[in-house]
Amino acid sequence: MDLGLSENVPSDGTGALRREPQDSKENGSVAGSGLKDRLHVVRLLFVRGAALSWRRALSPFRALSSLRQRPPERLLIAPQDIRTSDPTLAADIYAGYFAFAGKIVNAHGRSPFEIEPQSEAWAAALSSFSWLRHLRAADTAISKANARALVEDFLQIYGRPGQNPAWEPRVAARRLLAFLSQSPIILHGADRAFYKRFMKGVGRTQQFLERRLAEGLAGEDRLFAALALTELSLCAEGTGKLPQRAGKLLVEELQRQILPDGGHLSRNPQILIDLLLDLLPLRQAYAARGAQPPSQLLNAIDRMMPMLRLFRHGDGALALFNGMGVTPPEQLATVLAYDDSRARPLANAPHSGYQRLETHGEAQGSWQGSGQGRAEGRGARPAILVADAGRPPPPAFSTKAHAGCGSFEFSVGAQRLVLNCGAPDASRTAAREAARMTAAHSTLVVDDTSSCRFAFHLGARKWLGDAIVAGPTEALVERRDEAAGSTLAIQHDGYAARFGLVHQRRFTLHSDGRWLDGADRLRAATPGVAMEQRPFALRFHIHPNVRLKRVRDGHAALLVLPDGERWLFETPWIADIEESIFFAAPDGPRACAQIVIEGETRDGLEIAWSFRRLDEA
Repeated sequence: MDLGLSENVPSDGTGALRREPQDSKENGSVAGSGLKDRLHVVRLLFVRGAALSWRRALSPFRALSSLRQRPPERLLIAPQDIRTSDPTLAADIYAGYFAFAGKIVNAHGRSPFEIEPQSEAWAAALSSFSWLRHLRAADTAISKANARALVEDFLQIYGRPGQNPAWEPRVAARRLLAFLSQSPIILHGADRAFYKRFMKGVGRTQQFLERRLAEGLAGEDRLFAALALTELSLCAEGTGKLPQRAGKLLVEELQRQILPDGGHLSRNPQILIDLLLDLLPLRQAYAARGAQPPSQLLNAIDRMMPMLRLFRHGDGALALFNGMGVTPPEQLATVLAYDDSRARPLANAPHSGYQRLETHGEAQGSWQGSGQGRAEGRGARPAILVADAGRPPPPAFSTKAHAGCGSFEFSVGAQRLVLNCGAPDASRTAAREAARMTAAHSTLVVDDTSSCRFAFHLGARKWLGDAIVAGPTEALVERRDEAAGSTLAIQHDGYAARFGLVHQRRFTLHSDGRWLDGADRLRAATPGVAMEQRPFALRFHIHPNVRLKRVRDGHAALLVLPDGERWLFETPWIADIEESIFFAAPDGPRACAQIVIEGETRDGLEIAWSFRRLDEA
C-alpha cells in the first residue's frame, strides 16, 4: 500500500495518563468494538481451558514419571555469571539488609526467608539468588559461609515447589542458573550432607521446570526454563537424557521466539539484555565441555546484537518501548562487550516492528557529549529517531507490551528530546498500567482511548493477566534513504474497529541532523464510509532535562537542552504544554512536560509539525 512517500511534507505529566473509558452502550462504536473484543477473549479462554483440561488429565502420569527421576549426581563445571557484581554489597547482605525491587528490608538477625515479604517482586528477587554474585565477588571466608547458610535456609523453608513467588517458573529458572554459576562459593567448605541436599534441591528445580514445560508453560518463561535446563545438562553429571530433551527444546524456542531480524517475540528491548546475559555464558559452557553449541544458539546471539543497538540512543540508554524501563548501563555494556563484530545498529527491523533513522552530524565542528556550556561554534550533533511500527505481540508474550504503535523517540548527541514515558519498576502496579496506554507515548491518541485493548479493560485479568487482547492487525511501513535524508511512513489500524479511522504518520530526518519534519494524518478505514468525529490529542513527551517554553502564540515551543543548544518545535496548529511523567529515570519517576495538539477527527485531517535546531546568534 502506498503511504505517500512521494508527496511533500509541510515543514513549517501525568495529566495525559488519565484512566481510559470502559466500554458502555453510550460509547457508540466503542461498545460494538467491545463486543468483538469480548468474543475474542472468550475464544482465548476456551483455548486455554481446553489446554488446561488436557494438562490436568496427563498430570498423574507426569507425577509418576518425575518420581522415577534421580537428582544429578555432581557438578562438573560452574559457568560464568557475566552480570556486574559489587563486593561492597556483600557486607550489607551479611548485616541482614536485602534491597530488591525498590524495597530495603532489615532481617534483624533472622533469615530473610522467614520474613513476610514486602512485595511479590521483592520475594521473587530474593528467591532468584541473583545476588549471590556479590558474595562471590567479596571472596572472603565470611561471604562464602554466608552464601551457604542462606542457600540452606531456602532449601529448608522453600525447598519444595509451592504456591509462592519462589516457585514461579521464571524465578526458579533464574535460581537454577545462579546455583550453577555460584556453586564454587555455595559448596566451598561444605560437608557431604549439605552437598547431597544441595544437589537434591537442584534436582527438584529440574523436575519442576520440566513438569511446567510439559504442562504448556508459555511466553518468554518457556525459553528461560529451557535455557536453565540446558545449562544444567552441561554442568552436571547423571542427568540422563536431559541434554537431548533440553537442547531440543532450547533450539525450538530460539527459533520461535528470536525473530529473523534479532528481536524477541515480546518486542521488549529488556528481554534482549536478559537473554544475552544468559545465552553468552551458555555458549561458554559448551566450550568448557568441549561440545559444539547448536548453530541456532550462535545465530540467535549474532542477530540479537545489532537489534539491541537499534534501540540505543546517543546517551547509551535504550528506547522506551513495550516494557522497557531504566536501562541497566552495566548490563548493557557487558553484553555489548561480547559483540565481536561491533556491528552497526540495525536500521530496518520489519519482523520486530521497529525502525531507526540516524544521522552523523556535520563534518565541521565537533561534538563532545552533553557537558555544560553553550553549543557555539559546533556542527550539528548526531541525531537518532527510533519508531514503533509493529503490531502487538501474541497474547502470551504481551503481558508487558504497550499500546504504542506509531510512537517515536528522538535524540541529538547525548540528549534525548522526545521520548515515551517508559515502564516503571514492578512495585508500581497502577503506574505500570498507565504507562502502557497510548497516551503515555509520543503519538496520536483518539478519544483518550488506547490503540490496544488490555485484559483488565474487559474484566478478564483473572484469566488472561495483563495480556493485550486486541490491537492493530495491520501495521504498514515504507522508508526511503537518500543523501538528503531519510523518510519513514507508518500506518496502523488500531482505531479502525472503534472509530472507523486509520492513523498515518511520516517522519523526514534531514541528513545534517538539524531538522526533523513530521506529519500525522487520519483517513477513513473504509473508503466511502464516514469516520466518527472524535477528539484527538497528538502528544510529544519531552525529556525532563529539556526546558520547554510556549512561543509564537502557541504555534511553536522552544526547547533548551542542558548545554544551551536550542531547538524549536513548530506547527500550523495550536500547541499547548502539559504535565507528564518520565518513569524510566534511574532515581525514580520524574516530572516532565509534553507538547499537545488537540482537535476533532475528520477524514483527510493532517497535522504537520517539525523540530528544528536554532543556529546561535
